[in-house]
Amino acid sequence: MFPQRLDSPLAYDIAKAMIDGFNRHYRLFRAESARAKHRFETADWHGQQRAQRERIEFYDLRVNEAVARLEKEFRAGDQPMEVWHQVKLHFIGLLVDHHQPELAESFFNSVTTKILHRAYFQNDFIFVRPAISTEYIEPRGAPTYRPYYPAHDTLVDTIEQMLDDFALQGSYANKRRDAERVAHVILNRFQQVKLRANFQLQVLSGLFFRNKGAYVVGKIMNGFTEIPFSLPILHDSTGKFYIDAALFGEDDLQMLFSFARAYFMVDMEVPSAWVQFLRSLMPRKPRAEIYNALGLAKQGKTLFYRDFLSHLNYSSDRFRIAPGIKGMVMLVFDLPSFPFVFKVIKDFYPPQKDTTREQIKGKYMLVKQHDRVGRMADTLEYSDVGFPLDRFEPELIEEIQKFAPSQLEIGDRDGNGEMEVVLKHVYIERRMIPLNIYLQEAFDTLAHPESPAHAKRAKEQLEHAVVEYGNAIKDMVAANIFPGDMLWKNFGVTRGGKVVFYDYDEIEYITDCKFRKVPAPRNEEDEMSGEVWYSVGPKDVFPETFEPFLLGNKDVRAAFMAHHADLLDAAFWQHHKERIQAGQMLDVFPYEESQRFQHEGHATHF
Repeated sequence: MFPQRLDSPLAYDIAKAMIDGFNRHYRLFRAESARAKHRFETADWHGQQRAQRERIEFYDLRVNEAVARLEKEFRAGDQPMEVWHQVKLHFIGLLVDHHQPELAESFFNSVTTKILHRAYFQNDFIFVRPAISTEYIEPRGAPTYRPYYPAHDTLVDTIEQMLDDFALQGSYANKRRDAERVAHVILNRFQQVKLRANFQLQVLSGLFFRNKGAYVVGKIMNGFTEIPFSLPILHDSTGKFYIDAALFGEDDLQMLFSFARAYFMVDMEVPSAWVQFLRSLMPRKPRAEIYNALGLAKQGKTLFYRDFLSHLNYSSDRFRIAPGIKGMVMLVFDLPSFPFVFKVIKDFYPPQKDTTREQIKGKYMLVKQHDRVGRMADTLEYSDVGFPLDRFEPELIEEIQKFAPSQLEIGDRDGNGEMEVVLKHVYIERRMIPLNIYLQEAFDTLAHPESPAHAKRAKEQLEHAVVEYGNAIKDMVAANIFPGDMLWKNFGVTRGGKVVFYDYDEIEYITDCKFRKVPAPRNEEDEMSGEVWYSVGPKDVFPETFEPFLLGNKDVRAAFMAHHADLLDAAFWQHHKERIQAGQMLDVFPYEESQRFQHEGHATHF
């Protein structure tokens, strides 16, 4: 129970030190995010990517600083629980007029769980639920969004004014032309509908920066209709700005904020207000994923875990070994009613997997810090995660005990009489349909079609999957990533039909690989040999050898060779390696080529 009095000066000092630690963190986070505008204006693309990577490390650095201060100044870990009860109450009091209370609560949890023993991670000591409402927090600075009220004949002028309000330092190639194009597309969407008295644009007050793009994000309101929209702003070949496309609707915004893309840089005084606005544009997107997309990954993890605990309370199915081909490095399980998979690194691997636990964790961190170009799934990483034992299938427990015993504890860890499974380290990813299973469904239908229409759909499904698979690899190549193990089972199909890579234990930078053609046989004995007759270095890649593993099915082969035969040619890979080494950076944009306005001198799409 909470104490009836607050009589410990030490408790207040600890709480104040913690809020000071958080405020320092968010001040640095905002400053780095705000500098993205200057990097965009000056076309400092490598600096933008470097900042995106480095900002990810800010949170853990500030948490460790806060822990070190609390231990040094207050011997925090030695304080009795009576003091810690009061620390939390004082901390809540310090959040009453705070503009990022939900983030501060997560920071409190991070610091506290590094100091206290796990047995104390209960409601009384950490924020299992939020204590401070984030509703109606008004910023002191710029408003969260700006409303514009154009008339039918002033929409072009309004869009120009909206662009001016972002105060980009530089000039547009032809701002009037761009505004006219956007206005034309907007009015086309309402051509059969009367513009109502409340016709307006609501636009978030800061631009969203990522790689080479800056994105206007908002919604159009007309009567009871609300349409989300985004305008990507790029540089042309002369360094001037232009609007590349007009994106509309929830699906387009979902692609922009996909879990398979790098985090945005955006300066937010009241992040909860931004998340609330974005949720109105994408109601199907969990708040956890929106916080992640904004670079606030710890808050994303906090919300995800709360959603997960709530789901456990309202479900009764059991965790099971995930369907599909078992991995050699990862043990994968899921809960059928929950749209995520859980991945645990095994303790030992077959001989062909020459790796270690630390190397695998390093690969996952590489992906988190890298530009995922919409083709590599983001992961949530947790330590010491507790699950109810009675929610696990016995076969799954046996599998973990067999392949990852060092990662498993079973017992009454919290002292509440309930048996618990504790996993020392686990990754959590969005569940997708494994690409090999997606293809197998098409194979089965083609083998025994119920009708010509079924056969046609299966053929289209197969071709779509193969084309998307090749596109996914080429997008990763653009971002300097070689997937390593390119088997179909290591890719998944998202709800939107995109193919995404999710097996990271063999990825490498393209620039670290050596792409080679298979040498010609020296003699007939070489030609007939089942063994490799040439030397192979640790980073050597022979693209033509992909063919036997990938293209055994004639329909798959036909689709692949029609669209992606260049992936079997070492020259393709070598060309892109040399391009990257020369400092060229291609950006893979989160919308289709068909959605773009046409511009002379536009930025390269891959």
